[in-house]
Amino acid sequence: QVQLAESGGDVVQSGGSLRLSCAASAITFSAYTMGWYRQAPGKQREVVASISNHSTTNYADSVKGRFTITRDNAKKTIYLQMNSLKPEDTAVYYCNALLETQNFFSYWGQGTQVTVSS
Repeated sequence: QVQLAESGGDVVQSGGSLRLSCAASAITFSAYTMGWYRQAPGKQREVVASISNHSTTNYADSVKGRFTITRDNAKKTIYLQMNSLKPEDTAVYYCNALLETQNFFSYWGQGTQVTVSS
């Protein structure tokens, strides 16, 4: 059974930092594009950052220069280093694993809450 387990969410003051982790199991992790998404109350889920199986990264404009996504294939884990946090970064952060071959595979974690106080 595929599992994505996020951790690292917390309450932090504006300008602070957090590092989120997402550990995967039961997938060929190195083949997947991994991503972080977030959903704030009353808003749609949005992509924050992604990292391909070749470690190509992409970021939402709102987090460029502040957030960094990395992956450790040996540990089957991705990370999101978040610096200079703003109150508008407050959301539930979700991990996603995506594989598009002849079939389409997409898995989600349960989410971790990040709250940035002003």
